[in-house]
Amino acid sequence: MSLIVKIGKKGKRLVKKLLPEEKRQLSYTRRIERVKTPRRVCAMTFDDGPMDLPAAPDRFEGRALTDVLLDALAEFGAKGTFDVIGDTSENYPDQAGKVGSAAWGGVKYDHYPDIGKDGKGGAAHCERLVRRILDEGHQITNHGYRHIIFGKKPFVYGQREYLGGVDRAVDDLNRLDLLLREKYGYQMTMTRPPHYVDHMQDGFTSYDVCDRMGYQYMAASFDGAGWLPSVLADPDAALEAEVNAMVEPMKKALEQNPDFFCGQVIFQKDGYNMAKRTPVAFGLPRQLKLLKEYGYQVVTVAELMGESPFADLGRDDPLFDKLCRLQRDRAVAYSDNRVRLDQPMTWGELAMLMAPKGEAMNLRWAKIRSTGRREDAYCGALEWCMDHGLLPRGIQSGGPVTALPGGLFDRTQGFTRRDVYAAYQE
Repeated sequence: MSLIVKIGKKGKRLVKKLLPEEKRQLSYTRRIERVKTPRRVCAMTFDDGPMDLPAAPDRFEGRALTDVLLDALAEFGAKGTFDVIGDTSENYPDQAGKVGSAAWGGVKYDHYPDIGKDGKGGAAHCERLVRRILDEGHQITNHGYRHIIFGKKPFVYGQREYLGGVDRAVDDLNRLDLLLREKYGYQMTMTRPPHYVDHMQDGFTSYDVCDRMGYQYMAASFDGAGWLPSVLADPDAALEAEVNAMVEPMKKALEQNPDFFCGQVIFQKDGYNMAKRTPVAFGLPRQLKLLKEYGYQVVTVAELMGESPFADLGRDDPLFDKLCRLQRDRAVAYSDNRVRLDQPMTWGELAMLMAPKGEAMNLRWAKIRSTGRREDAYCGALEWCMDHGLLPRGIQSGGPVTALPGGLFDRTQGFTRRDVYAAYQE
């Protein structure tokens, strides 16, 4: 099964290359995979914890896996981002799948850190570990209270129960958000949807869920590989192969380009892999040592975004500070976190700049609820701008801007996105 997952991942990348590039649209929620920075700084993220069970194999005197990871981060002066769950003990009735398969911890649901041992994981049960994470200056993000996928994922998780609708997804994330605020006094600002399932059956997506939560979508640009099991039968040889699979790709990338990881978000797992081993406990120190040798600073994703909130716009651009201010309550970047300043500005994009976020969101959500299908990302903003006389009725959201409304803009000679943002009066 692990081989199937690996083949599936490669197949997905190949199909993505062969198909026409997906049309990008401005979004209040941006998928944060990497940011633009010339500095050797990157982020390391850890999914599915915290885990209050020992590493496997246990060579750390019974210490909880999350403690082992925190020890490694502390040793190298690194800060991590822990993408935690709340509690999976409600995900029953269920049974374990085959070890080595994606269903190892449950056929219908995920169970962390393991099926039947839900009380040893999650923020609801592991107060000591959560407090240690926060006390040592790491970031916590929302990976779903029960870690239930938002929509169907038939290729790998065909038998999985899923939330299927935006309200259930928001309720699940809200439950963990409330737990962190009330129990730990901590406000989360980002989420990584379980298993990266974005599309739901009611016309909404995980980006809409993030919009409603006020979150950004935390993804990753480099797979640390600690979650994938080796197919070797000998456990010791398999563990060695899994650790090498974590370290060697990183080493090769740095040898070819020492700046390779500048601004990148690296994915890891705070838990068992599909073979119920924890190569991350052994591979993480080697990865951190390698990054340190090349002069990298490992920071939280929030700190990384302090370098730049965007994937294609750095501090050297004259519009950097202005767009940093605008992105707090306006959609100025696309869902892939790129600003694309040299492209022509469209009417829909202009509307997203002018319309208040809450009003635009509510109008679009009402339309999706009435139709039950995905709607143009700009429909709410366009409706608001037309109703308030800022834009003429009848324009198409994808059409190029040919004039700017008076009072909001300085005069401009062109209508690229750079021209319009430069002319906009805050």
